[in-house]
Amino acid sequence: MKTLLILAASSMALLSGCSLTPLNSRSSVSLEEVFSPSKASLSIPGAVEKPATTVTLVERRESLTATGYAVISIQNHRLPAQQRLLAIRAAKLDAYRSLTEQVYGLKVDATATVADMVVQNDTFRSRVEGVIHGATLVSITPTGDDTYETTLSLDRAVVQDLRALYLGQLVAKIR
Repeated sequence: MKTLLILAASSMALLSGCSLTPLNSRSSVSLEEVFSPSKASLSIPGAVEKPATTVTLVERRESLTATGYAVISIQNHRLPAQQRLLAIRAAKLDAYRSLTEQVYGLKVDATATVADMVVQNDTFRSRVEGVIHGATLVSITPTGDDTYETTLSLDRAVVQDLRALYLGQLVAKIR
């Protein structure tokens, strides 16, 4: 019973959200003075209760991020400024492709030809298909002398909505 009272007193002190400042120099207090069974609160003789401080919690939202890359010099235009714009566009599309892979997955087809226990031909094909809506452009950064890097972000809640719509379409195709 005494252990329960001590546990209740310490729990109330931790959860009260206030701090206590002693007013006198008394260094020891008996358990009977601290917690009285007739009261449902914690009281320390010679202490003054300060108002509780407010703590603001910041909401942390999780998101998927994807990065795309494109080389400037291989873009099909004769003007350097237009090549840079095309590279930025290609890097953005590459980032969207990467986001689509993360949301919907990647379909991989592979074929291997073996003759006399030696691989003659080994081919892989990958395909991704889906709709990305609500992606945020995080950054467009030149990397090196001839490359652009583009980063996109997609909120997890949007990802769940996109997956639900995709699964609904799959079910509708089956029926």
